[in-house]
Amino acid sequence: MSEGRRITVLAGGVGAAKFLRGLLAVHPNELVTAVINVADDFRLHGLAISPDVDTVTYTLSGLVNSDTGWGRIDESWRVRDELERLGGQTWFNLGDLDLALHLYRTQRLGEGATLTEVTSEVCEKLGIKAHLLPASNHQIRTQLKVQNQGWVDFQDYFVAQQHNVVIEDLRFEGIEAAKAGPEVLSSLANSDAIVIAPSNPFVSVKPVLEISGVADVLRERRTKVVAISPIVGGAALKGPASRMLEELGFERNSVGIASLYRDFAGTLVIDQQDSELAPRVQSEGMRVLVTDTIMDTRDRAAALAEAALGEILISGEGKQ
Repeated sequence: MSEGRRITVLAGGVGAAKFLRGLLAVHPNELVTAVINVADDFRLHGLAISPDVDTVTYTLSGLVNSDTGWGRIDESWRVRDELERLGGQTWFNLGDLDLALHLYRTQRLGEGATLTEVTSEVCEKLGIKAHLLPASNHQIRTQLKVQNQGWVDFQDYFVAQQHNVVIEDLRFEGIEAAKAGPEVLSSLANSDAIVIAPSNPFVSVKPVLEISGVADVLRERRTKVVAISPIVGGAALKGPASRMLEELGFERNSVGIASLYRDFAGTLVIDQQDSELAPRVQSEGMRVLVTDTIMDTRDRAAALAEAALGEILISGEGKQ
């Protein structure tokens, strides 16, 4: 991969974290910026919890639980177990090591620091050289309209109900007033390539795109933007993305992803299992790259990063 090129990645949780881990294996880390979704942030036990930011942080620092893709490796659960014995809320699993990060974040936010500043502090302590930027320092909350239930918060849908319910709509509370975090827009404007990571297009990417100014920059720089489909063979490798596509009126495949991203990205990367869909993706007005998108190892994630970014950095399409 061409060195000296700045890359910005729009990131959600597990899929984006795996992609970033691969990218950082083949590209100078200090030239990589991740703009991370914060619309699934919430408070529990009075603590400020940022699931997507934490998943990316743990993955890039080598601390993530590789079995789950989230949480800490070698975690212990004494606090949770005691809380359960006392009758407290344990529907959202927080391990002892994980709690330390939430305690620190809550302390620093209470002292007046921003989420961007706290994230930078944590990255420095954990030895992460890439720039991890929360998409906004303003409060944004994903809510989903669940069939026969009405509007519920994201964590209720995703964790408490195990996303095993039908949704009819979604919205982002606070999005109208939210501003992009420091350096977010400038990073997008000045990068040599922008990647929309293989994350859930509705609850990981869409809330980032709807922050004022983000979509405008991507439209202006569309030829430098490559999106990676999170759907392989009609299913998401993790999470409810494929089912949400169908429930919200889109095709349950990479063509559905193309219809969501065609205004923002010039290229869509799809898995080789879906090669027959390439002409239909092209009919949406996007270039298409067919390759292996399954990132079950760091090497495969690195190969995906090289293939996706090669479309812009090596071919020269991304040059001014």
